[in-house]
Amino acid sequence: MEISFSPKCLNQLQKLKKVDIKLFTKIQKKLALFEQKSNHPSLRLHKLSGGQRETWSVSVDMSYRLLFYYKQDKNQMQVVFFSFGTHDQVYK
Repeated sequence: MEISFSPKCLNQLQKLKKVDIKLFTKIQKKLALFEQKSNHPSLRLHKLSGGQRETWSVSVDMSYRLLFYYKQDKNQMQVVFFSFGTHDQVYK
């Protein structure tokens, strides 16, 4: 499984790194855990419903989420993270 980031998500994370290094470090740890074991309970991985049926969410902590979707790329499944923010920011 390959992990990539949309330009929007990369921009969000680069800005965050300058503003809140603790949260940025927490995200890095969660992404590493996701790569090792994507169904780990602390990630609270779940598929969204409604208009975002192809979107999945990973919890960074109780406030912040990373959103992604799966994309089949040739013979390999790709995970594309496209948004980061608080619960209210990403689910609006």
